[in-house]
Amino acid sequence: MTTSKSTRDVVFPAGRQALYERYRYSPAVRSNGLLFVSGQVGSREDGTPEPDLEAQVRRAFTNLNGILEAAGCTFNDVVDVTVFIVDPEKNFEKAWAAVAEFWGEAPYPNVTVPGVTWLAGFDFEIKVIAQLPKGD
Repeated sequence: MTTSKSTRDVVFPAGRQALYERYRYSPAVRSNGLLFVSGQVGSREDGTPEPDLEAQVRRAFTNLNGILEAAGCTFNDVVDVTVFIVDPEKNFEKAWAAVAEFWGEAPYPNVTVPGVTWLAGFDFEIKVIAQLPKGD
């Protein structure tokens, strides 16, 4: 029996590689025509959170869009979304209002939004799966 080690086809957005190396994970991995993007939070370049929830959501989408762009995608290529919100009873409406700025037009991707109790100092995180452009 032969075993082979596959190499992950990792996508790094511009200017964020040091954070990913420090925390030891890939921002996104291409596999079988799909792009699997790690959860993105509203972190500034130094990794600290934006203090305001709506600013966190916008920054999370900016970070997400940087990864999508590095892979040749846009949010229109996203097919599956998971959004984590701390204290959703309090934060959902405010966060979702900011999400709408980035969501685009129908048809929308599917979405799952679990409420959580902890996101390492953040209140919002978004993780997606996108369809890569044909040829990737």
